[in-house]
Amino acid sequence: MDSPPVNHEQEPRRYGRGIFLATVAGGLSSLYWGKAAWDQVTGVVSPVAGAIAPILPTGGWRIYTISGHMPVFDPASWRLGIGGHVGQPVSLTYDQLRALPKTEQTSVFHCVTGWTVQNVHWGGVRMSDVLARVQPLPEARALRFTSMEVPYVDYLTLGQAELHDVLLAYEMDGQPLPREHGAPVRLIIPEMYGYKSVKWLQRIDLVPKAENGYWENLGYDRDAWVGRSNGYGS
Repeated sequence: MDSPPVNHEQEPRRYGRGIFLATVAGGLSSLYWGKAAWDQVTGVVSPVAGAIAPILPTGGWRIYTISGHMPVFDPASWRLGIGGHVGQPVSLTYDQLRALPKTEQTSVFHCVTGWTVQNVHWGGVRMSDVLARVQPLPEARALRFTSMEVPYVDYLTLGQAELHDVLLAYEMDGQPLPREHGAPVRLIIPEMYGYKSVKWLQRIDLVPKAENGYWENLGYDRDAWVGRSNGYGS
């Protein structure tokens, strides 16, 4: 790409992962490291191992936040607002979300720092079905996903959001989505690294173009394809 080809391409990606690990080490983005996972910490994460302590088993997951706490889901007051450049904006209660046509799928969850969790069973609503409900306008080319965890936002292009396995998940392994995994609903994009799978969702807006989300502003790739972005596969 741009000159010089090696340093210009690689340096921002090293910076991005470095910022992620530094944030974890500072105590702002790590909660609930499982003992089993902790015993097998990869070389990617090991520089900050001394700064984090396991609290409870998580089945191989490593749970990150950017604020140091997890948002609380109140079924009585929570709404998922879907608006922006749409013909039919909606505001869904938790029960209304669960009443939409349900899809179940099993996929691998990949974190950009190198760990994975195999065979995660998700239940929820296909993003493509939600888009059909709100009727995107011609100028809508992307989606902005806003978390209850301020200031976490991220974006997908409309084409990415319409992939067949992009899901608004409210169940995990046959149970309601746990708080640490993003209750009441989170985005699931199996073909992209986990920082794109926004947790604790409260709003989706259709917008004219995709922009940088929280981690992209710190150096991560906007298109987070597993094995083909963030310095992997190059």
